[in-house]
Amino acid sequence: MKVFDLQCANGHIFEGWFESEDDFVEQKESGLLSCPVCETQQVCKILSPIAIKKATLPGSGAGKDTGSAKYPADSAELVADMLHKIKKYVDHHFDDVGCDFAREAIKMHYGVSELRSIRGVSTPEEDKMLQKEGVNFAKITLPGKHEPESDA
Repeated sequence: MKVFDLQCANGHIFEGWFESEDDFVEQKESGLLSCPVCETQQVCKILSPIAIKKATLPGSGAGKDTGSAKYPADSAELVADMLHKIKKYVDHHFDDVGCDFAREAIKMHYGVSELRSIRGVSTPEEDKMLQKEGVNFAKITLPGKHEPESDA
């Protein structure tokens, strides 16, 4: 049995139970699937909420089941930790070109220099120029330095 979260064209979200993925497709194509609220047959699958299992840290009651929650109370902490992990990865795997970001990106785009992962800063004017030239880049703000983890 498969359970899918579904949404109709009018934004109503509901759950559907099917024998298989093929069963969902067959019911949709034959017009048997409709929204229970407005009865439209324009229905599609949507992503389901996820559950996050909290890790058991050494010395914190190892073996104790901490359970899971769809929206943990400390979700801001989880997001902050994830951002710090992303920053650590970027710091270790991307060349820091500082204020020369736009110049280096253009050089790589036109084959003047070798492709590599870079990070740095650019002005709004440089961003517009990069977009106009067709350079793919993403501008994200990462947190400051993360406090080192202690073993204590």
